[in-house]
Amino acid sequence: MDLTERKKRILRAIIESYIQSAEPVGSKAIAASIDMEVSSATIRNEMADLEAMGLLEKPHTSAGRIPSPKGYRLYVNELMEEHKLSLQETQRINQALAMRMRELDRVLDQAGRVVSQLTNYPSFALSSGLSRMTIRRFDLLMVERNAFIIVVMTDTDIVRNRLIRLPSDLTEAQLQMLNTLLNTTFTGLTLEEITPELMRVAQHAAGEAYGLISLVVSFAMEVLESLEQRTVHTSGLAHLLELPEYRSLERAQPLMSYLSEEADPARFPVPKDDPMKILIGPENVADALKDTSVVVASYDIGDGMRGVIGVVGPTRMDYAKITARLSYLAEGLSRLFGQGELPQGRDDEK
Repeated sequence: MDLTERKKRILRAIIESYIQSAEPVGSKAIAASIDMEVSSATIRNEMADLEAMGLLEKPHTSAGRIPSPKGYRLYVNELMEEHKLSLQETQRINQALAMRMRELDRVLDQAGRVVSQLTNYPSFALSSGLSRMTIRRFDLLMVERNAFIIVVMTDTDIVRNRLIRLPSDLTEAQLQMLNTLLNTTFTGLTLEEITPELMRVAQHAAGEAYGLISLVVSFAMEVLESLEQRTVHTSGLAHLLELPEYRSLERAQPLMSYLSEEADPARFPVPKDDPMKILIGPENVADALKDTSVVVASYDIGDGMRGVIGVVGPTRMDYAKITARLSYLAEGLSRLFGQGELPQGRDDEK
């Protein structure tokens, strides 16, 4: 959209004022806040033009203006200045990352809590597993006559193993035959394809042999399922009630329910090509999010998996600060999972 420099400065000033106050912004307030020698009357005319363009809205109960979702989108794309994290912010994030909790669920939960505390908005964190993985190879290793180790390798080179103890003895020859059968029958199959193949094998295998086959294949299915699943952690739902837009429980309840009920991973956007995604108001598909904004960042977990961290809040959220904090945390998580190191601290205050 082609705007004059004056219109851009006025729009930026209105949005940034509304972000801080949650109150409609009038021409006098803008005249006092921008470094331009223009009258309130001129600013009112410019505000009327911005409203006609769909960038501002005028509440019925006020002479001031508030940004529209279209105005926020223009602000995020063209007008927003980069926010530099303060030393205190980077230290707080690094302290959380330095705990080096290697269990994925605990990492996601901690990351979500930190983001919610830093932003004062509800947050969500989830892992996005690989899809359509297969088992590349089975290895069965004899430990004792009644015990062996199952080793499975996926097509993405992830290796998992389990010790199995049997009620009766098993010979090395029997174990090798089982190993050969597994590698010729159950490799290259997705999780959905394994069950029909196992049923087909059941029609031809003897009872004891099928029991062993089923034991190993069940473990392989557990591995694939655990790597493909997505787990959601939400934090800070009570922050909604601290915001002017949601002080009414009637207004806050649908959004709180949406974020908390069953925590369905499909509800939350996952960036595919961009490390950062911003959805403003109607850009969100879900009805419960139509009056909110969602900012989400992704990071590498390793083993071909992605993690996602994001916040949900009113459309007047401070996008520059939110994106800076999420970006820094996502960068730190990628480094922590990848090389076991944290991003360099920043000593610039703003």
